[in-house]
Amino acid sequence: MDQIKIGCFIAQRRRGLDLTQRQLADRLGISDKTVSKWERGNGFPEPSLLLPLCRELGITVNDLLSGEVVAPADYQQKAEENIMRILQENRRRLALTTLAGISSTLAFLTLILGVAIYAEVFPLPVKLTVVAIACVVFGLGLYVAMKGEQTIGAYRCPHCGHDFAPTFKAYMMGPHVFLTRRLRCPRCHQKGWCKKVLDAEGN
Repeated sequence: MDQIKIGCFIAQRRRGLDLTQRQLADRLGISDKTVSKWERGNGFPEPSLLLPLCRELGITVNDLLSGEVVAPADYQQKAEENIMRILQENRRRLALTTLAGISSTLAFLTLILGVAIYAEVFPLPVKLTVVAIACVVFGLGLYVAMKGEQTIGAYRCPHCGHDFAPTFKAYMMGPHVFLTRRLRCPRCHQKGWCKKVLDAEGN
């Protein structure tokens, strides 16, 4: 997605409605700094804000993702292009978060093994510092990997087929096997082994 083009489009629509960044932010329940960040192309709205933002700007999600008002004749083609872009971006982000988790684990093991192998060489304060750094690196990498898996794409309910993003607490508490996690569906309220999907339909 072209975040700069989308940001300019958000700013153009906002100004066309005579809204300040603060007024739009208040309507969405966010800070004006967040709106400013979007408009500069330095960020993109969270999935939960897409529909409210589009309602306030009088556009469709397809318009927003395209960075322009889509003509009816081009609507289907643009929608397909946007879906493919989102799918590719989700795959890339998931790969990066997985890599962060693996890298932090390897760094953690390397530092701990280094301390264990050279235990007689380093004084106790140095060993404790290295172990602390190893734990911080591992914790940060693990958090990035878990947050990425929680927010990228969605989980599909095996009972009703609804695609949803669980809360971080639900994600943490849910037992899992690879990319399948036991979660409660917010639509049918049943628990089941929900599969990770990157092409969430949000139905």
